[in-house]
Amino acid sequence: MVHDHVDDAGSGRLPDPAQVPCPWRDSYSPEVPTTYPYPPVPLTRLLDDAAIDFPHNEAVRFRGASVTYRQLLDRVDRFASALASLGAGQGERIGVLLPNCPQHVVAVLAAWRLGAIVVEINPGHDEEQLAHQLSDASCRVVVCLDSAYPRLAQIADRTPSITEVIVTGLHNALPFPKNRLVALRGRWDATSHKIVADAPAWRLDDLIKQSPPAPPPVEIDPVEDVAVLLYTGGTGGSRTATMLTHANVVANAFQVRLWLPDIRTGAENVLCGVPLFHAYGMITGLGLGLLSAATLTLQSDVDAATTLATINKHRPTILPGTPALYLALSEAEDVDAHDLSSLRVLLSWGAPLGVEVATAVERLTGARLRQGYGLTEAGAVTHANPVSGKAKAGSVGVPLPDTVCTLRDVDDPRRPAPQGEPGELAIAGPQVMAGYWNRPADTAATLVDGWLLTGDLATVDDEGYFSIVGRKQELIPVGDRSVYPSEVEAVLCQHPAVGQAAVAGVPDECRGHKVKAYVVCHQGAEVTDDEILAFVAQQLAPYKLPRHIEFRAELPRDVAGRTLRRQLSAETDRAAA
Repeated sequence: MVHDHVDDAGSGRLPDPAQVPCPWRDSYSPEVPTTYPYPPVPLTRLLDDAAIDFPHNEAVRFRGASVTYRQLLDRVDRFASALASLGAGQGERIGVLLPNCPQHVVAVLAAWRLGAIVVEINPGHDEEQLAHQLSDASCRVVVCLDSAYPRLAQIADRTPSITEVIVTGLHNALPFPKNRLVALRGRWDATSHKIVADAPAWRLDDLIKQSPPAPPPVEIDPVEDVAVLLYTGGTGGSRTATMLTHANVVANAFQVRLWLPDIRTGAENVLCGVPLFHAYGMITGLGLGLLSAATLTLQSDVDAATTLATINKHRPTILPGTPALYLALSEAEDVDAHDLSSLRVLLSWGAPLGVEVATAVERLTGARLRQGYGLTEAGAVTHANPVSGKAKAGSVGVPLPDTVCTLRDVDDPRRPAPQGEPGELAIAGPQVMAGYWNRPADTAATLVDGWLLTGDLATVDDEGYFSIVGRKQELIPVGDRSVYPSEVEAVLCQHPAVGQAAVAGVPDECRGHKVKAYVVCHQGAEVTDDEILAFVAQQLAPYKLPRHIEFRAELPRDVAGRTLRRQLSAETDRAAA
């Protein structure tokens, strides 16, 4: 059992990670090592090796455009030279506001070539969010999509650190005549913006064409040097930037690749629909793809129709996705009209994956769909169900190689969680962040004695398979008891009419809070709230039962597919006011 170890509570410290038992390793596929010597190299080494070994292989594919590894390396080095000529250098923060497109790949790799720190920002953010993140990171150089340029201009007085803006458009990545058509359509539907000739901005394409492929050499310490800042809610709930070093990202990319024992170097095609500005997309898309010298098939739109068409046409072999995407694929009316047989491995992250959805998607594709778990503060991926071994429904699987976990008491992490009860998940491993940017107090509260305190509540069985049951901040206090939202959600999703479910706490005059459920039904399904309540009442204690069910067309989610429970609660509060 994971709890059976000598604990250091009496010393006021958490246990030594090296002393924590790891029963989950017995469940590893025979081809997966329990430990691995991760190379201490900068992230651009992954590109360099792929360009040497597979120079003519397709590196990036986007809407009919294609770039080989040799061409990608040339563009990265030219853009790195351009950035250096603009004064960008080691340790400087470079903001990247781009969707999944070839320019995004070039921009982050060029920044890493100079030892600069990439600040990944959602290009869809509003002005308030952009101003906060760009000023918090003190970005001087920003690479953005043309549609984001007007918002940057509006916040110029709040982001005085920015001196250089580099602009590109999706049409710039495409060949003629598609580039002209996309540019015209983008201006018609406001998805792009024409930059006037005298605007104070550089054109990314011009910089690449005018610069030599010879950036200045830089010495990078992979263990100490930060590669990327990724903004997250933080384990404490505040908007903070997670600092991941080159070693963090390289190690996590290796861990994911090791978990896929039949991966073929130089022969895979990774469909990158999860945004690269999110940790999950960066690791399972860019990191895994470069490490495997795979083709990165980039997709800036992640709806079911676009995904099915992309799979049918471009034949990806690996698809990192979210439960919401897999549900949409399984319910797409024309799914049988598409050939999905190229897919071999499907990864799911961000929210619980329904058993019926997983079964349907595996039947449609013939691929293996595996649920995993992770968080930005740990690279992105820490747990997964074995690809060629036992996968347990409802579980996020077991820790990846060199990842150690323990469950801690909810109120005092120095004590282990009571045997057989949920506890706060603590993680140690090479993918754990260096800390939060300019937030020493938050860092000290989250990184304790070599452990990352995740804020997620979990259970673990005798074989070391973990299940996430909620977050500390999202526990619903009902009277003198607590309800774990994910437990109720899992039961709701067992109903044959329910496709997705979320549970949140809403105020109650008698018991402080009551449980409310938000349900998305399968297409064509008809069911009443009384029928659902009668179903869950057979499996849950009375205090855990939802007191009201709200049917919805969809649930609010973040870019990684995680349900925004707090937003649901806030919407209910506003409606009641």
